[in-house]
Amino acid sequence: MGKIKDIWNGEDRSFVRFAVIVTAAFLILAGFILPNSLWRWAKSGAELRRQNQQIEALKADIARMDEQIRKLSDDRDSLERFARENYGFAAPDEDVYVLK
Repeated sequence: MGKIKDIWNGEDRSFVRFAVIVTAAFLILAGFILPNSLWRWAKSGAELRRQNQQIEALKADIARMDEQIRKLSDDRDSLERFARENYGFAAPDEDVYVLK
């Protein structure tokens, strides 16, 4: 700590203080103020990770729905059961009661 104190109060103290102020100003500008700052870079990275997770979740949903479509298109009985359960479809001679 003594060397730092000697440099700070030494012969070239005006240059050292100027260098410290300029460095601090640059770090503040680069870190927070400029359009391409580190803060915005970190926020963009977090947003990108969140969107990638959402993409993966949607891909999983699409795969699940494709499997359901395949099952419904292959088997008439499962299609009929699906239509009855989800949309209240019925045969012409049936009565349908919907409970909510």
